[in-house]
Amino acid sequence: MVDTDTAVAVQLLYGRQSHSIDSGRAGEWAATFTADGVFDSPSYPEPEVGTEALTAFAQRFFDDATAAQEKRRHVITNIGIERVADDELAVDCYLQIMATPLGGETRIVRFTTVRDRVVRVDGHWLIARRAISRDDN
Repeated sequence: MVDTDTAVAVQLLYGRQSHSIDSGRAGEWAATFTADGVFDSPSYPEPEVGTEALTAFAQRFFDDATAAQEKRRHVITNIGIERVADDELAVDCYLQIMATPLGGETRIVRFTTVRDRVVRVDGHWLIARRAISRDDN
């Protein structure tokens, strides 16, 4: 179990992260990870590792949505937080990626489960490793 301040900080981290990638603020999204952070998802061919790769990944995500004339949104729910050590957390949550074409109906693109290793760096919680599993495989 974690204290309220830690739980709120994690909630705010995940909210900031979702808004950043959905709004095209790729550098801000990448900054929610450690400098050597890992993003590993079966939706993509290889894990993205480090700030430069994470920034490029987030920019591609936003650019692909723009090219498709869609608004894409990350919706994170059911966050569970376990303390592993003083400066380390294990966080599980569900992530839905929604897409809405201009003038169209919203659809669910993917429903996934996220497992994060979150660490405190210089007083801030950051994601060190994200492992995603998809419900369709």
